[in-house]
Amino acid sequence: MSLTLERPAKAPGTAATRPPVEGGRPGRARWVWGWAYSGVLSVVLALVVLVGYLADGIASGTVDWGALLTDSVWSPGNLAFGGLAMIYGSAVVCVLALVLAVPVGWAAAVALSEYLPPRLAKPLRLSIELLAAVPSIVYGLIGIMVIRPFVAGLGDVPGGDSILAAGIVLAVMIMPTIVAVSVDALAAVPGRYREAAYSLGLTRREVVRSAVLPQARSGMRAGVLLGLARALGEAIAVFMVIGRADGRLPQSFGDFFSSLVRPGQTLTTKLAGPEPMLAGTSGPYFAALCGLGIILLALVAAATVWGTRGSSARVRRGPRVRRTSAWMRGPKDRLTTAVRYGALLLPTALLLGMLGILLARGGAALNPAFWFTPSAGASDGGIRDQIVGTLLLLATTALIALPLGYGAGIVIGTRASAKTSRILETLTVAVGGTPTILLGLAGYVLFCTTMGWGRSWLAGAVVLVPVVVPVVALTTAGRVRGMPGELTESALALGLTRAQYIRSVVIPYTWPATLTGLLLGLARAAGETAPLIFTATVFFGAPALPTGIVNAPVQALPTHIFTLSQDSGAPEAIAQAWGSALVLVLITAGLLTLAVFLRNRFEGARRWTT
Repeated sequence: MSLTLERPAKAPGTAATRPPVEGGRPGRARWVWGWAYSGVLSVVLALVVLVGYLADGIASGTVDWGALLTDSVWSPGNLAFGGLAMIYGSAVVCVLALVLAVPVGWAAAVALSEYLPPRLAKPLRLSIELLAAVPSIVYGLIGIMVIRPFVAGLGDVPGGDSILAAGIVLAVMIMPTIVAVSVDALAAVPGRYREAAYSLGLTRREVVRSAVLPQARSGMRAGVLLGLARALGEAIAVFMVIGRADGRLPQSFGDFFSSLVRPGQTLTTKLAGPEPMLAGTSGPYFAALCGLGIILLALVAAATVWGTRGSSARVRRGPRVRRTSAWMRGPKDRLTTAVRYGALLLPTALLLGMLGILLARGGAALNPAFWFTPSAGASDGGIRDQIVGTLLLLATTALIALPLGYGAGIVIGTRASAKTSRILETLTVAVGGTPTILLGLAGYVLFCTTMGWGRSWLAGAVVLVPVVVPVVALTTAGRVRGMPGELTESALALGLTRAQYIRSVVIPYTWPATLTGLLLGLARAAGETAPLIFTATVFFGAPALPTGIVNAPVQALPTHIFTLSQDSGAPEAIAQAWGSALVLVLITAGLLTLAVFLRNRFEGARRWTT
């Protein structure tokens, strides 16, 4: 075991830096790379279709881009379309969510990976990942029940609808993504780096800072980018707690803090509201809304470029031992340990509290008859058909998204140059951050109208694919970048071709992270409401299983919950909504448990790689 953490720098073009060469069976190599590039093509195609839909909408009317970017007045009756207040609201809500979620998520991930023994870390990690199983609309309901009263008391504001409430709800929503992806990045750091650091007499805090975090930085940043993508694209949960007040901008620095506890508006809540339906399909009103969609995509791309700049050069360097002061090393180590354990307890407490609310409000889900009988009327009977429809949509989405997302991640992580990789990563996160209401509208135009499918379960699954593919692609690419250089060097020494290198080295190493990305993507897709309303589902009247593709809608739990939650004056409808929400969480939790079991099996099978 070497006592140094530095790896000697390799000159460009030496054997340690050259990728495996092409060779072997040309047909197999072409098949492997054709599959991989099809994943990249799917990301680009989704973005092209979406941008094409928005561009066509902009071309249908006249957009005053100066007013849209700099004016805060939004008054369709007066043909005034100023989006500055919505841009401000989106930026502030996302910053609040990241400020609250990133420190807690990173600290919890370090505690899970570096401090706890595996027998405790695995169930705690599962409990945190279960937070990702909670649908957006359930977060919105809990935000109404818990967060809004808290903000109302904090700011002495009636109701509690505010930008701060939206930021808190989003922070809880994106924290599981940050934790799960960061733990995968930390687990990818070879154990010999830790052993070498401990042999130099470093404390655990110093080992994590000097030997582990530098190697895991790229993957942990990918987790933050995924969280930011979800925060920028989230509509339903924010819609329910932000108040949707147009034209609210702080007039001074002091007014900024008071504006946080007042209602506001974001780009996604404007696009997810009733206005897209009122604006029609052409004219200046509809063109202005499409302009807001373009601005949102540009914000996602800008955030991605900022977050990924210069990462490739840093990731490949070996870890460095930082100079540390000997003053109070022991107390600093104990304090850091306590802080990280505390960060780990917070998401666990959030999960327990959320499950307590669901159990208290959704007692109908504890009755087996509720699961296995069809619904009757508006709010009677069970939810058998909604469960079957949800599972059909998720299974179809997973079958399409897994190979596409994995192929895109392989290309980004192994095939592309640093500049091309950054461009592809930007496009991928832009697709992941796209408001799903836009995906639903574009899917409605493309599949339901142009292709003549009408309401179709397959159209709904295809529309959900862009939600899942970016998560799979980015987690896979982050894991590839964290691969030890020795694995590539060994592949070179054995004379493996690129196709053999991918099959024998990259896939076994990255598959656990890919499973994590898939389950996180499906957990988000399971709670999506807006895309399915436009493309795939009806509230009642559809059979449990469709018999075709054209005019073959299904019933699904997310849209069922959303429809019931709108009927706030009927207690039986609200009880049915909470029961349906608990069933959806339990189903996704079961899928999560299965995925974690398989991931742990794969983790055990690839220990030789570290």
